[in-house]
Amino acid sequence: MEIRTERLLLRPPHMDDLDAMFEIMGNPTAMRYWSTLPHASRDVTRPWLERMIARNAVGGEDFLIEHEGRVIGDVGAGRLPDFGFIIHPDYWGRGFASEAAAAAIAHIFAHTDVDRLDADVDPRNAASLAVLGKLGFVETGRAERTFL
Repeated sequence: MEIRTERLLLRPPHMDDLDAMFEIMGNPTAMRYWSTLPHASRDVTRPWLERMIARNAVGGEDFLIEHEGRVIGDVGAGRLPDFGFIIHPDYWGRGFASEAAAAAIAHIFAHTDVDRLDADVDPRNAASLAVLGKLGFVETGRAERTFL
């Protein structure tokens, strides 16, 4: 399933997206608030991408984000109801995260039986918190030392 927005194409991931996803997942700026360290090589990104593809095969709703034919990020819920997104830093500040997330959320609620989505965000990540706030997410709690 593909979703088109005004500027973006959201589509399922494929193994030939490995280089594009490594460019994002290996970027220290993109991964600053992620739950793992930046990927050191494609050998780290490969099983991550394989898991994403496998989750989609059994009901996950995870999409790669394309802008003008280039993969610029990932959005969705590979493990419902957990929702998230990541955008390559070259594309920050242009509304792509909001546009992609709004489309993915609308699709998820229209095509699954979930009644809520959850997003786990580092509280220092003001930009992602702002995107989620615009989309109707509200803070329900905080935890310490949940990842690295």
